[in-house]
Amino acid sequence: MKLLNTLICSLITCLGVSPVLVHAEEKPMMPMHTAHSVEGEIKKVDLAQGKVTIKHGPIAHMDMPGMTMVFTVKDKAELEKIKQGDKVTFEASHEEGKMLAANIQVKP
Repeated sequence: MKLLNTLICSLITCLGVSPVLVHAEEKPMMPMHTAHSVEGEIKKVDLAQGKVTIKHGPIAHMDMPGMTMVFTVKDKAELEKIKQGDKVTFEASHEEGKMLAANIQVKP
């Protein structure tokens, strides 16, 4: 990437234009396998696929706003305890390219 930037700057300089490089501010990244508690509402339960659709609030540790999305569950048995419309808390994580939900608890 540095070589490409150098080549582009050299080319631009040869053309008589002053290059301006902008670098994005780097943020320290949290490990994506870290799980944190999130609140949400069950929209769909797919026992066969082991997935659940949840309308969730912000997932701060992933810098993700609230939205509705599909999660794979770590333990399919958890899906038998929930149903559409349940308000829940769960642990959200990202592992091996999948968004995961674990420890799904129905709120009283």
